[in-house]
Amino acid sequence: MLKAVHDHELPAIRRWRNHPKVRAASFTTHVIAEDEHARWWASVKDDPAICVLIYVHDGTAAGVVTFSGLDPVSRSGDWGFYLDLAGLERSGALLPAWIGLERSAIDHAFGPLGLTTLRGEVLAGNEAARGLHRRFGFAEVAVHQRDIDGVRRDVVTVELTRKDDSA
Repeated sequence: MLKAVHDHELPAIRRWRNHPKVRAASFTTHVIAEDEHARWWASVKDDPAICVLIYVHDGTAAGVVTFSGLDPVSRSGDWGFYLDLAGLERSGALLPAWIGLERSAIDHAFGPLGLTTLRGEVLAGNEAARGLHRRFGFAEVAVHQRDIDGVRRDVVTVELTRKDDSA
């Protein structure tokens, strides 16, 4: 299940985002300070092209899904996510939560958001994420390089269209 973010949840969201494994799989790898996080939230919370939601797994907030580049004309958008790795690893629910988050994000994109095309990017070396995306029907449509911490890294663009959503 996905739900709206409330301001009191921002410290947990920042803690999840700053987990070392989440940072290692992200395009921004530094530890995000409280003031930087607050500026980010102020810039996205009322932006109609961005939708940030909390993923709830078994009644507990367990991750964040961000939709961006939402375009009502092309009915397309991009998405990204991260999970509460520490909490989910501790409870042994990481894989079920990850699968649930991916399903919920796809359902939200093609349901309430009305998208017909959903895109994302993943580091080429993140085989776990790439494999899960493939499991849900995403096609790898492009590879490009991106500078991350001064190093050129391969990034894979994945895409799912409503007609492809058969998972």
